[in-house]
Amino acid sequence: MSENFTIVIPARFGSQRLPGKPLRDIAGRPLIQRTFESAARSSAANIVVATDDEGIAQTVRQFGGESCMTSATHQSGTDRVAEAARILGLAPTEIVVNVQGDEPDMPGELIDQVATLLSEDSQARVATACTALDKPQQYSDPAVVKVVTDSHGHAIYFSRASIPHARELKGDSPDRVPWRNVRRHIGIYAYRCEYLQHLSYTSPCALEITEALEQLRVLWLGDKIAVAAARQAPGPGIDTVADLERAIRDFSE
Repeated sequence: MSENFTIVIPARFGSQRLPGKPLRDIAGRPLIQRTFESAARSSAANIVVATDDEGIAQTVRQFGGESCMTSATHQSGTDRVAEAARILGLAPTEIVVNVQGDEPDMPGELIDQVATLLSEDSQARVATACTALDKPQQYSDPAVVKVVTDSHGHAIYFSRASIPHARELKGDSPDRVPWRNVRRHIGIYAYRCEYLQHLSYTSPCALEITEALEQLRVLWLGDKIAVAAARQAPGPGIDTVADLERAIRDFSE
C-alpha cells in the first residue's frame, strides 16, 4: 500500500458490562496495551489511543504509546475517532483505521488489508472485514453480527438477525441451515478523514438504532462499504468477564 494511514484506538473507561475494561490485566499487561501492540504489527504510520479517561491516557504513555483526550459524551467509537482525527489535524484525504480498544488479538495483516481495500476501491467510503462463522450456533446469536455483500464485495446489509435467511429447511441435520455460507462481521473500519467527519455529524438513523449497529448509517446514507474477506481473522474481543478470563489463558500460553 502506497498511502500512509493512522490507527486510532477508541478506549472509554465506562463499559457497562466490564467497567474499566481497557485497564483490565491480561497476563501481566493491560488490555489497551495488548490491543496497541497488536495494532503495531501493521504498517500504520501512527497509532493513537483516543480516550475519555486520564488513567487510560497515563497508562498508554507509560508503555510508550501516544494518546489524546476526547469528550466523555461520545455515544460511539466512531465519534471518538472523529474527534481524535480533528485534534491530530489529519488531512481530509488521510485514511484512518478504527481498531476497537477491546481487540487484543487484531492481526496487523488484517488492519493493512482493510486500509488497502479502502485505498484501492474508489466507490467505497468505508472499508471493513468479515470471516466465516466458527460454529452453527453463531447463525442465530444476536451478539454475532452478520453481513451480506453484493457481487462487488460491497455490503448490502448488516444484522444481528440470521441473514441470509433460509426459507426452506430440508432435512434434520445440524447443517440444514446454510451457516457455513454466512459471514460474520469483524468490527474494524477504515475511512478517509473527510468522510469520517461527515459521518460523525450525521444523526443516527432508525435502522442503526433498531439493530444497535452504527455502520448501518453509512448504508442508509446511500454510501458503499467495501468488505474484505479476512486473510487472517482476529480472536474474540473482550466484552465480558468470561472473555477476559479466556484472553488471560490465551496470552499466558
